[in-house]
Amino acid sequence: MKKIILTQKKYDEMLKELEYLKTTRRRELSKEIGIAREKGDISENAEYDAAKDAQGMLEKRISEMEEKLSRATVMENVDIASDKAYIGATVKVKDLDSGDESSYILTAEEEADFKEGKISVDSPIGKALLGHKVGDSIKIQIPAGILDYKILKITRE
Repeated sequence: MKKIILTQKKYDEMLKELEYLKTTRRRELSKEIGIAREKGDISENAEYDAAKDAQGMLEKRISEMEEKLSRATVMENVDIASDKAYIGATVKVKDLDSGDESSYILTAEEEADFKEGKISVDSPIGKALLGHKVGDSIKIQIPAGILDYKILKITRE
C-alpha cells in the first residue's frame, strides 16, 4: 500500500472528521431511519430509502478515511531540509516562457485545492517541484504542453 504524507494539521482534521462521522453522524442517521421506519411500510418509503442510502454512503466514507489514516505518515517541517520544496512549502516560480510568476503550496492529495493555490505533490507540477531548491530550473510535462519554470523562493509557515 502506498503511504500518504500529511501535515499534522490535515491529519488532525481527518481524525476529527472521522470521530464526528462515527459518533454524531451515525446517531443522526440512525434516528432518521427509525423515524422513517415508523411511517409504515418500508417497501415504498422514500424517506427510509434515502436514509438507508445516506447510511451506506456514510459507512463508505468512514471506511475510506480509516484506510487513508492507516497509510498516513505525518511530515513536519522539522523533518525536511528548509531549502528544498516539500509538503507544506510555498514555492514561488517564474514561467521562463511568459515571465509570469506563480506560487504553489505543496500538499498531500487530500489537502489539494487549486483555487487556494494548494497543489498535490502527486500532480505533474507538484511532482516536478518536489525536492528542488531555489534557483533550480525544471521542465514540467503537463497535458497542455511543457512548462519551463525557475524556482524563485521557498518558504514555510
